[in-house]
Amino acid sequence: MREWQSQAHVKHYCRYHIVFVPKYRKQSIYGTLRKEIGGIFRELCRQGGLELVEGYAMRDHIHMLLMIPPKFSVAHTVGFLKGKSAIRIFREYLQVKRNFTGRHFWARGYCVSTVGLEEQVIREYIRNQEQEEKRQEQMRLAGL
Repeated sequence: MREWQSQAHVKHYCRYHIVFVPKYRKQSIYGTLRKEIGGIFRELCRQGGLELVEGYAMRDHIHMLLMIPPKFSVAHTVGFLKGKSAIRIFREYLQVKRNFTGRHFWARGYCVSTVGLEEQVIREYIRNQEQEEKRQEQMRLAGL
């Protein structure tokens, strides 16, 4: 059963599957950062009035299923999450005290799709992303 959200004058069920990558698609999400990046995004979602329904960090990209209220645009939300998380990543994990211009962790773009009736399919896809990539790599190596 779907859980509809309510605000003053609107009931909504706005879910988005969002994917974004580190700058130059470097495989820079590993070790302690990979374990704790979920906490960073959960905290930022709480601050921004968002709900992180599902998420998974790969070495070179992030998958998230977010509930974004209609009062926020998707572009504003992704900009907020990428900007604030980059500052925290630089300060806490890359030992950079100041985030000067030119220090960017995330690439400029992102991928987004709306989630409707197939929410469970998207949630399973996010959970099993790592196994699926390994399977595809095995098939590529085998020449299939």
